[in-house]
Amino acid sequence: MNAIQIYKPATSVYGTDISGKHIPGVSYSTGDFTEKIIGDIFEIYSSIKDLKDEEILRDPSNHLRTIFQRLDHLIALNIYDKSAEAILYDSVFNLAFDAITRFRSLYTAKLEIEHAHSILESRDPWKMLTNFNYISNYLKLSLTEFQGARLKPGDSVVFLGSGPLPLTLIVLCHWYGLKGIGIEKEPDRAELSRKVLEKLGLSGQIEIINGDQLTLPLKTRPELIMIAAQAEPKKEIFNHLAKVLPVGTKLSYRIYEKGLRRLLDTFYLFELPEQFEEYLQVQPEPPVNNTVVFVTKEVC
Repeated sequence: MNAIQIYKPATSVYGTDISGKHIPGVSYSTGDFTEKIIGDIFEIYSSIKDLKDEEILRDPSNHLRTIFQRLDHLIALNIYDKSAEAILYDSVFNLAFDAITRFRSLYTAKLEIEHAHSILESRDPWKMLTNFNYISNYLKLSLTEFQGARLKPGDSVVFLGSGPLPLTLIVLCHWYGLKGIGIEKEPDRAELSRKVLEKLGLSGQIEIINGDQLTLPLKTRPELIMIAAQAEPKKEIFNHLAKVLPVGTKLSYRIYEKGLRRLLDTFYLFELPEQFEEYLQVQPEPPVNNTVVFVTKEVC
């Protein structure tokens, strides 16, 4: 599919409000392909906007899985970046993007919770772990973070927002010989991840703490603090870390830079506090979609 090059108009965007209704006096300024994308965004939004958290996390049907897969297909489309910006930066879509980001974060957690339970029930937990659909992404991202932060065996890392299945910590600690601490604010997810680590025999290398950004700094300074893509609220997290972390602390975080993948990325909504200085960006290679950004705290 060829990329399209449609620039944001000087007046309105696509002539629709949040319900997808045509706004009188405003003409469409996009091609058929982009109009279809806009229609898909509104359809996904309409399907998930009224769902409560527990409805997403405990949905037993394939209906939400279909929506999740449709969303993954949508954000992977080869759309020109300025066309994506025309959609992403228009306030008409704010409610839709908030709802879609929330849905994808919760459904990702659902998938991890389900796979965590599969590991606990398996006679071969390591084989079950490597059967996770997105394991290849985590293997590549973990290598990127190991190399980008110049880590070595025996170093310690912290992962803020480690979730019910702390794959990054598992990969870094099991295959690269690190020691890890995961910080997870949901008590049930923290407890589930502890059970998974025990099943995998990694309880001695990885500790899980029930907490959030206010748990930092820890008594022992790690070589790297990683911020999960789903960790929220981003502004409060980074403002707190800018205040409390010692100078010289390294952080990494993952962003989406291309096309509509930025629909899932809340980093573009704010600038990093001035205390942090970026020293490296590693662009994604398949199967990874995230750019990994490394920063150091330079000033108090």
